[in-house]
Amino acid sequence: MTKPMNPDEFRTALENAIKGKSANKSPFSLAWASGKLSRDHLSRWAENHYHYVGPFADYLGYIYARMPEGYVEAKDFLLANMYEEEIGGDRHTDLLIRFGEACGTSRERMTDPENMSPTTRGLQSWCYAVAMREDPIVAVAGLVVGLESQVPSIYRKQTPTLRDSYGFSDEEVEFFDLHIVSDEIHGERGYQIVLEHARTVEMQERCLKICEVGAQMRLLYTTALYNDYVAEDVKLGRIAPMEPELAGIGGV
Repeated sequence: MTKPMNPDEFRTALENAIKGKSANKSPFSLAWASGKLSRDHLSRWAENHYHYVGPFADYLGYIYARMPEGYVEAKDFLLANMYEEEIGGDRHTDLLIRFGEACGTSRERMTDPENMSPTTRGLQSWCYAVAMREDPIVAVAGLVVGLESQVPSIYRKQTPTLRDSYGFSDEEVEFFDLHIVSDEIHGERGYQIVLEHARTVEMQERCLKICEVGAQMRLLYTTALYNDYVAEDVKLGRIAPMEPELAGIGGV
């Protein structure tokens, strides 16, 4: 890149950095969406997911503390996002625990870090490292654009199956319904912050790279859940035919 991209070009480049690496492509997500998982499998997901998303307000807090004072709208967004996660109604982790308990696990198991896989620990550590060490705008690109903006597309495929195939109630899947709406808003605000403040070639390249890595990290995390907990019970060959955009994923 020899000169900065304009906002439209940069937006497309950010979207392309994530495209093809969505966690929707993992075998765990495919098995989930096709109704092949057991409640025990979903319990293992809940136990791991707690340790990825549970500290999300902490990640944002580190970014907030280092965001330049003049970036008022960016700071306000981060603060509002933290508020929603923790005290703006039901605490998001409590909704996740409610789902986990409906699957058959317990609050004690979910909050115990001994019950997360090494790959989950790696994703959590990456999120902390990005929040603490990267330029704040680059960190927003990685955590909000690269990770959080994916959530609505993932949960839109999985949530109907939770009701229709797995038999969960509306109350038990509230965690997913909430994030389909809230993370669509958060993801778009993340895009706007990055588009506004990443104006140099160097900053745009750093944001593009971290979006790509963030998408890869979530895909690897979700794939590890299949390898660690599901592979012996659910084979890819037993999963319903994939949608065209998900075809050809091989073993990822």
